[in-house]
Amino acid sequence: MTQNKFVEKFTSQEKEAVIQLKEKLPEILKTGLKSDEPYTLWGVALDKDSKDERLDVLLVKFLRARDLNLELASKMLSDSIGWRKEFKADGILDEEFDEDVFGSVGYLHKEDKDGRPVCYNFYGELDQEKVFGDVQKFIRWRVQLMEKGVKLVDLVNVDAMVQVHDYKGASMFGRTANSKQATKEIIKLMQDNYPEFLSTKFFVNVPWWGSKIFKLIRPLLPEATVKKFVVCSNDELIETLSQSIDVENLPLVYRQTTKDAGSDVAVKSEHRTVDTEEAPTPPATADAPEPKQTIEEVATPESGSRKAEKQPAVAAGKQEEAAA
Repeated sequence: MTQNKFVEKFTSQEKEAVIQLKEKLPEILKTGLKSDEPYTLWGVALDKDSKDERLDVLLVKFLRARDLNLELASKMLSDSIGWRKEFKADGILDEEFDEDVFGSVGYLHKEDKDGRPVCYNFYGELDQEKVFGDVQKFIRWRVQLMEKGVKLVDLVNVDAMVQVHDYKGASMFGRTANSKQATKEIIKLMQDNYPEFLSTKFFVNVPWWGSKIFKLIRPLLPEATVKKFVVCSNDELIETLSQSIDVENLPLVYRQTTKDAGSDVAVKSEHRTVDTEEAPTPPATADAPEPKQTIEEVATPESGSRKAEKQPAVAAGKQEEAAA
């Protein structure tokens, strides 16, 4: 009898698909690693004989990202393993990045009321030359941030992350070629290698043009995807976030401590001065995005799935968003 709450919620089709995908693991590893060596992904051994239910939770993510299509899910997993080996993703947590450059772009800060790690991404008021001057360095930083977040997803108590995208100070124009390139590459990396890691995405401090664009593209998005998006007005920012995240767990950028009967009281967010810890999967964010590109980022899962060209469409509900 299963003891994992996420496995308990599997449909009969998902249970069968997980069994089949697990049987294919030796072949998948050989294809991805180009060897027969064992492999551990996010602390979970990819062993077909494993009784660890976290493996089932991990595998179902790849299956859901490919609409339970066994062949497509197998390819996605083997390709991802191959990418991790080439990119050296398994050692990226040991790399160091300049906090003065990336510290205010995004970070991980505490958790929501269900224990999920929360990633805060900032799209406005960035020094694009500093942040995106070296595109590959930005990408490695962003992947490191994602890996830090995934490390907090234990696949027992939580199986996904929360994203907060802040557009305060974002401009309709002025993005550099490097920022566009970095955003494009990161989105693809997140979609291809971190499926089904998004629980909810909050959009805050969205400018008027962003709200209008979102309304335009909303009808084009799968309903399951839209359900994961929460767009909150500036006046209700704290009220909205605090429904999912305890006020004391919000970063200082969204609250100001004042004395009120000896306790801290949250007030409207003020200009951001990031001094929290790290960023989400390094905030998947590319600074001041152009309207169209911003919405593309919104509609594409950072840690989600995507449809493969010339392949069966991925289930609508799996098109969340993606961090990078």
